[in-house]
Amino acid sequence: MARFDRYMLSQLMVTFGFFSLVLVLIYWINAAVRLFDQLIADGQAAAMIIELILLSLPNVIRLALPLSAFAASVYVTNRLSQDSELVVMQGTGFSPWRLARPVLYFGLIVAVLVSVLMHVLVPLSSQALNQRQAEIAQNITARILTEGQFIEPTDGITVYIRAITAEGELQDVFLSDMRDPKSEVTYTARRAYLVRNADDTQLVMVDGMAQNLRTADQRLFVTDFKDFSYNIGALIKITPRDTRSSREVMTWELLSPTPALEAETNRSAAQLVTEAHDRISQALLGSVGGLLGFAALMIGSFSRFGVWPQVVFAIFLIIVIKALETTGLDLARTSPQMWFATYLAVVVGFAMIAVLLFVASRPYLFKRKPVRGAQG
Repeated sequence: MARFDRYMLSQLMVTFGFFSLVLVLIYWINAAVRLFDQLIADGQAAAMIIELILLSLPNVIRLALPLSAFAASVYVTNRLSQDSELVVMQGTGFSPWRLARPVLYFGLIVAVLVSVLMHVLVPLSSQALNQRQAEIAQNITARILTEGQFIEPTDGITVYIRAITAEGELQDVFLSDMRDPKSEVTYTARRAYLVRNADDTQLVMVDGMAQNLRTADQRLFVTDFKDFSYNIGALIKITPRDTRSSREVMTWELLSPTPALEAETNRSAAQLVTEAHDRISQALLGSVGGLLGFAALMIGSFSRFGVWPQVVFAIFLIIVIKALETTGLDLARTSPQMWFATYLAVVVGFAMIAVLLFVASRPYLFKRKPVRGAQG
């Protein structure tokens, strides 16, 4: 690799790392805050919260990398143009096509990184994340053992626990069962304990009272008890998770879907193939972002005032590419047989790059020729 290629590639990679860090933090913090609020409300431990937030990171990174590649390409090209380094290289005979070579290397590196994320890390992390969330949903203790709050683990059931000791004793327990419209039952107890077995979970209340209100005639029946066992395992019906979503499936499985995979994901073969091609196009868009930013800034002549018109033009083009990406994906999802529509943004993006580099290498095409005057 030529010395200039190594120099420009190193500048692109360093800037790409900076923009990736900034964008990932922005995306990740927004996603983590929503997930954090939900898990705190469910009474989850800090270790579980950190694990789930980390599992959401690969999906956030794959969203940020293409935009980071575009931003890095625009920034580095703009700086090299301002420092006249590109002008010097062009003066030595480098054409815009030759100058684009390190940017092409950069785009290929970004495409490989996004490919690893899309085809390996995101499916694995999604599978682990969904599995953890399913375990949380089946954990009755996490839903109920929250101090000082009224918890509704399911419709018609309200639980309140004033305090929980270090030994696991529940103090001043209130439980209201209004699932039966004919009878409303309220249990109160000074102490209670959770007793788990292989199949169920029992709430054993000690020194308490049960109040049964018969709604037909509004008669109240009160019963004191020394100890009483209440089956809380039946409060929430959880369906065991034995299937995968299409996001959890590896790309090579999506490209050759079997009837079993269609039944497992509840998606048709055409829909699964469309999702696989969407992953491939996402990786290619990483290359498009880097090359498009460079090509857009190469048009026009050198100006001491900078290349800000070209920067604005580059931003406009990337917005067009993102719009085409959404349009192509919507078209493919509406008609799964048109899976090739997922590559619409990629094809148009590379076409834009080729046209921009063609124009940049022939600036005389847009210069007005002087008109010769008539000779007497």
